[in-house]
Amino acid sequence: MAKKYSDLRARMSPEARQRAEARTQEMLAEMPLHQLRQALKLSQDEIAEIMEVGQASVSKLERRTDMYLSTLRRFIEAMGGELEINACFPEGCVRISQLSNVKTIG
Repeated sequence: MAKKYSDLRARMSPEARQRAEARTQEMLAEMPLHQLRQALKLSQDEIAEIMEVGQASVSKLERRTDMYLSTLRRFIEAMGGELEINACFPEGCVRISQLSNVKTIG
């Protein structure tokens, strides 16, 4: 018989619940483009229309592991977001400002 998640969670130690919550937040803070698009309830067709490309191009972009920053910026902007590039070091993170002024073509 299946068990309720709430029952299982209630039996977890406070430390285990805290670890699970931290891991959940990590997973929500990092996701591939297709999951981000889905979380925003946008279709590939909608993104394609905004970017003025075909739906197949959006599908290919979502699977790529290497692309121009300008292409990634256009994709993020098509979803209503803004791309920021940060360099993170043990001492802290710094936003790379020279890339924020790059204009996209199209």
